[in-house]
Amino acid sequence: MKAVITVVGQDSKGIIAKVSAKCAEVGGNITEISQSVLKEYFAMIMVVDISDINVPFAQLVDDFDALGKENGLDIRTMHEDIFNSMHRI
Repeated sequence: MKAVITVVGQDSKGIIAKVSAKCAEVGGNITEISQSVLKEYFAMIMVVDISDINVPFAQLVDDFDALGKENGLDIRTMHEDIFNSMHRI
């Protein structure tokens, strides 16, 4: 199982570190990551293997949402099943 996590917001030091630390804390494994800084704006997309997470998926979503709010970021977490369903033609 995988999740797609997006992070958008004002650029600041440590964003990747904070998000990846949360992934590790819950037992997720980042398999792909892409990030970009455009002027003062930060954007990142991560694919995370959530097969071995130690919390329910709903809690993972809430944890990333809270992390985003604490840091002035918009963090969205989507299960791969939903992501794949949304992007089928």
